[in-house]
Order: sequence, then C-alpha cells, then structure tokens
Amino acid sequence: MTASGGAAGGGDGGGGFFSRGFRGRRPAAATAQRLPPGQYEERDFPVLSAGPTPRVPLAQWDFTLRSDDHSARWNWDEFQKLPRTAITPDIHCVTKWSKLGTHWEGVSIDTLLAEAAQRGVQSKPYVMAMSYGGYTTNVPLADLTGGKGMVAYLYEGAPLDPEHGGPARLLVPHLYFWKSAKWVRELRFMARDEPGFWEQNGYHMYGDPWREQRYTGDP
Repeated sequence: MTASGGAAGGGDGGGGFFSRGFRGRRPAAATAQRLPPGQYEERDFPVLSAGPTPRVPLAQWDFTLRSDDHSARWNWDEFQKLPRTAITPDIHCVTKWSKLGTHWEGVSIDTLLAEAAQRGVQSKPYVMAMSYGGYTTNVPLADLTGGKGMVAYLYEGAPLDPEHGGPARLLVPHLYFWKSAKWVRELRFMARDEPGFWEQNGYHMYGDPWREQRYTGDP
C-alpha cells in the first residue's frame, strides 16, 4: 500500500521529527516507572503531523469495517448511538514524548466487531487502518480486542480536535502512537500482515514502546 499528500501526518510521529539525542527532563521515580525506555513526560499534546489536516464535516463522515465482500458502515449519527466506553491510558510517541493519564471516550473495537458480525463481517488476524487523507497503518487484531483498542471521538471530555485526529481516530495506546491512526475511516481485515505508510518507510511493523521498536530491525 502507498500513501501520498497528507498521508504522512496520519499517525503522530514521523521520520523528520525524531531526535535520538533528546532526553527531556529527569522524571520523578513514580513517573519513571510509567515511561518506556528512552521516553520523557510531556505535559502538552504536541501536534506532529507532517501533511495537511483533513477537515471532515460530520455530515460526510463515516466509518467502515471491511472483510472480503462484506462490510459494516456507520455514519456519524449511527456511530454516536453505539455503546460508549472510556479509558485513561498513557500514550507514547515514537518521537520520545509520553503523555500520562490521558482520558478518551469512544466505541471499543470489541463493540464494533460484535455489531459487524451481525452483518456478516468475519474478522481476520490483521487489520489495516485507513484514514481520510490517505494514511495507513497495520495492527494485529489481537492488539485491538479485549478492551485494548477503540475508535475515539472525545478527548478530555471534549470533541477531538482535527489536529489530533478528529472527528475520530483509532486509539491503540499500548503501541507507539503512530499506530493510533488519526482521521480513521476504515479498518480492513487481512489474513497476513502488510505494512502501512510509515512501516513501508522504515518504521517497525509492530511498534512496542517498551521494547523500543521504532525502526525496522529493532528487536
């Protein structure tokens, strides 16, 4: 898969923003236990998109789960009627900042899978997240289920700003934040793992911050 134009901005972080030498402030002991290796705590919420920010009117927004010749689609009003869940995770950007105790609300991937199954959509082991603007990123389905992933549309109790991925973004907080695709519009099931945009350009296929899986070849 390829992406162009604004695609580079779809997942927080990118090749032009990462500096190996920056360490940030020395954290307190309690905070340090929550920071993966090489990360520092960031109190703000940096915007690192390299491309233009898509502006998607809610009347034109939709979200789809797709597998082979079956799909399940929701418009904005339908999506808002799905059961909402809230989580308060720490998030970790590949550019080495971490933001602790963030609060998000949205629809869990578990809920979406259950709804889609009623429409004949069968899941597969891998997912390609696809965004407005052309960005893509790959995630194993196991990293989205069991309460580990959601499509989030509220951040700190307010609608998610477009700069941070609104109207809605994928949220996979236990992986580096480029996996939490901004402006998500579709999850496409795949039988085999395939690289998305940054993965084709040197980033790790999985992206575990606790193992510092930033680049291809990292363990």
